[in-house]
Amino acid sequence: MTKILLVEDDRSLAMLIQDNLEREGYAVLHAGDGAAALAHYETGQPDLLILDVMLPVHDGFTLARKIRLHDQSTPILFLTSKARPKDVVQGFEAGGNDYLKKPFGLEELLIRVRVLLSNGRLLHHRPAPDHHEFGQLTFVPNRRQLIPSHGDPIQLTLREADLLQFLCRQEGRVVPKEDILQAIWGDDSFLNSRSLDVFISRLRKYLQAEPLVEIVNQRGIGYMLVVHRA
Repeated sequence: MTKILLVEDDRSLAMLIQDNLEREGYAVLHAGDGAAALAHYETGQPDLLILDVMLPVHDGFTLARKIRLHDQSTPILFLTSKARPKDVVQGFEAGGNDYLKKPFGLEELLIRVRVLLSNGRLLHHRPAPDHHEFGQLTFVPNRRQLIPSHGDPIQLTLREADLLQFLCRQEGRVVPKEDILQAIWGDDSFLNSRSLDVFISRLRKYLQAEPLVEIVNQRGIGYMLVVHRA
C-alpha cells in the first residue's frame, strides 16, 4: 500500500486530509511538527511527503532540506498560506516538487498527489549517484570517505560528509550561508555560522590535493563547489 507522510499542525485540517487520502486507498502517517515528522520519515519510509510550511520545531523548508540530504527521489508537496513568488522559489530550492496554496479544494489535492506519485515511481528507477568524482578524488557519501586514486581514504565525520554532499548537489551554484546552516545545523545562529566556516576550512584541506575542485567563498553571500571538468 502506498504510504503518505502528512505533516500538518492544524489538527482539524490534518484529519480532513487524512480521511480523504485514506478513502482513496492510501496509508497515511501524520505528524504535527518537524521533529515527529523526521522520526516518521525514518521509520515509515513514505512514498510521498505532504508538508505544511509553517511548522513547530522545524519548518517545512528546513525539514525538506534535511530529507534531501539523503533522499532525492521521494516527492514533496508543500501546503502553505504563503504563496508569494519568492516563497514558491524558496520551496522549490528546498527540494519541493509541488506547491499548493491554502485554502485548496480536496479534489485538487488528490490530483496533485496522484501525479506526484506517478512521477516519483519513474524517479525511483533513476537513483541518485552513489559517488562523486573530482579528478583523482572520489567522494562516497554513504561511507563518508574521500578516496584518492593513490593513497589511503580520508574518513569524514557525519557533518563533514553531509556538508560536502549538500554542496555537491548544488555544484556550480552559490548557496547562501543561511541555506547551508538550515540544512545541516537546523538554524542559522551566529555560533553555527562560525562552525560552518571551520567545516569549510576542513573540507578545503581535504580537497587541496586535487586542483580540479575548490570551494569558493562568495563574500557576504555563501559558498560554491566548483569542479573543473576536462
